[in-house]
Amino acid sequence: MNKTAIRLTAGLGALLVALPAMAQDLTFWSWRQEDRAQYEQFIDTFEAANPGITVTFETFEAANYNTILSTALAGGTGPDLMMVRAYGGLENVASAGYLEPLSAETIPALSDFAATALQAETMRSDQKLYAVPFASQTQLVIYNKGIFDANGITEPQTWDELVAASKKLKDAGVMPFANGTATAWQNETIVFDLTSSIMGKGFYDDLIAGKADFTDARFVEALTDLKAITEYFPDGFIGLDYPSAQQLFSSGMAAMFAGGSYELATFATQNPDIELGVFAAPGKTAEDEKLVGLYYDGGYAANANGANKEAALKFLNFVASQEFGQAFANSLNNISTIPGVTFDNPLLAEVAELNKSSIPYLMLVHFRYGEPSGSVLLQTEVQKLLAGQTTPEAAGKAITDGLAAWYEPFKK
Repeated sequence: MNKTAIRLTAGLGALLVALPAMAQDLTFWSWRQEDRAQYEQFIDTFEAANPGITVTFETFEAANYNTILSTALAGGTGPDLMMVRAYGGLENVASAGYLEPLSAETIPALSDFAATALQAETMRSDQKLYAVPFASQTQLVIYNKGIFDANGITEPQTWDELVAASKKLKDAGVMPFANGTATAWQNETIVFDLTSSIMGKGFYDDLIAGKADFTDARFVEALTDLKAITEYFPDGFIGLDYPSAQQLFSSGMAAMFAGGSYELATFATQNPDIELGVFAAPGKTAEDEKLVGLYYDGGYAANANGANKEAALKFLNFVASQEFGQAFANSLNNISTIPGVTFDNPLLAEVAELNKSSIPYLMLVHFRYGEPSGSVLLQTEVQKLLAGQTTPEAAGKAITDGLAAWYEPFKK
């Protein structure tokens, strides 16, 4: 090689070294349209620490998100990064091979996550993890402290005290609960908001062990008490939809809302002056363990066929970090799954404490893996129960018989 060629080669080499790495643009899909501003802040933090990687956040309508995502992934036009559902909702996407399997080798922080959180984003057939879990949600009772104080009511310690407090409010001309059941999924949430403590951990353990089904007396009692307390729901609650019920509570027209921890930020936004409290709906006696219903809400995943997989994994390491978890909790007022996160919001800290005594939000966690799903069965039967078209015993049998179509322990 002559001297001119050597000099040219050396010059080209120096130029290549001087050039920055090729920019990598990641697309990130979500159903959380209402959280766009916060996610764009998270992305700014990530991009500042990772020059050369840009992330474009796109949101889609929540109800159709899984269909939109699966269709895009199947056609090869899916995103590099995506929010995915948990439990059965995860399996719909992961089972087709669209998601990159994750482990503590690729995302070291995962080794510190709670096993139950990881299980929510793990496919049962291969026991592989496919997403970084992002939040837990808690089913409980939210109340207006001002209304409680004005009526001399404290957090009830027994079911009878909850009923007595509801009666006192109604007699005083105050709406006790704001809930309605015209929105189908609300028929499911009120079961675990209000009766998890009545079912008890013993029922849950026996159910999962195959020693009980939904005809069990403990579940029937829970439905019986649920129907009874709807006496303190708004007049015409069966025709009251979810947004309207939220407005009844946030406007101060009702004292309580049987809902999820995800409601707290909404109520605070709708009425910044409202002072909120939370409690686990009690069991029959003061000695009964007060339980909330708990589940994990979803996770962050990477496209198994993405062109920028290395950059995508950097982003997943970022969303698994304590730095991200703390920002997530502070800005979205949500319970992060990341260990070590603290809560500036005292209500979130209280929810995190309540989570120490919980049972899983049953139908989502265990019975959405086949058709008909446990959620559809429960929602249908509770709607009929509250309309006086069935009994708690018949509802429990219908749920059990429906699940027996695919859930092995219930097959005769």
